[in-house]
Amino acid sequence: MTDPTAAEYLTTQELAELLRIKERKVYDLAASGQVPCIRVVGKLLFPRDEVKAWIQAGRSGPEVRGDLPSIVVGSHDPLLEWALRESASGLAGLFDGSFDGLGRFLAREAMACALHVHEPSGHWNIDTVQAAAGALPVVLVRLVTRRRGLLLARDNPLKISGIADLAPHRVVRRQETAASERHFQRLAEAEGLTPDALNGPQGAARTELDLARAVAEGQADAAFGIESVAKPFGLDFLPLVEERFDLLVWRQAWFTEPMQALIGLVGRAGFADRAAELGGYDVGEALRVVMNGSAP
Repeated sequence: MTDPTAAEYLTTQELAELLRIKERKVYDLAASGQVPCIRVVGKLLFPRDEVKAWIQAGRSGPEVRGDLPSIVVGSHDPLLEWALRESASGLAGLFDGSFDGLGRFLAREAMACALHVHEPSGHWNIDTVQAAAGALPVVLVRLVTRRRGLLLARDNPLKISGIADLAPHRVVRRQETAASERHFQRLAEAEGLTPDALNGPQGAARTELDLARAVAEGQADAAFGIESVAKPFGLDFLPLVEERFDLLVWRQAWFTEPMQALIGLVGRAGFADRAAELGGYDVGEALRVVMNGSAP
């Protein structure tokens, strides 16, 4: 017959295993009154529900409840899209820019958010996450460093050598929620250009691939994009920036099967091989913890 108290009470050994401490420490906690317990015929028992409440009372940071959708939001990247598919993680991608993604992430509409926000401090992503997430239970990890610059027609017939040369030409742009668009605006202003005065096709390019396609099809003369989309469209690439492309993840999502499938792929050789094939990536710091909670 099953012990009727088994579901309601923990033994000294069971509590020690739960807390990952020695049984001697459990006896010390009980003797000092630090843990809820009762003594029956000389045996210590620990009410399961009261122990859960006791553990919960010791937590720090805001309480987070509920399951998270199996979605990655934020910045678009071909290597990340490939990793989502190749890992068979079941994670969906909704990529409409770093800032759109960050808002969705904080609203708990996703497990993770891809970011590449260049900050006045010279950091990438850290200040933005600290300001937006505060003490929330999140972790920021490096995926790759990637090269960004000007996507140009093959052989660069207009002889564009930098952002300062863009003024008379057609430039395709990203949406305002894209971190690259805000970075481009700052670089253009530093060259004395007013970004809004630049010519270009109507409507924003929603992804890095859309930027490359617009230049390849002759709709624009240049775009501020990543190197990995240049080769598939037969474009020239003028490097300007090395940006940090990171993944912001809810801690509660880190050990879920979908996220572990993705993280596992990033840590394998196939990820580096694919990055080399696409070009424009450095995976030397892949999965390095950039920030844990509010601490860099």
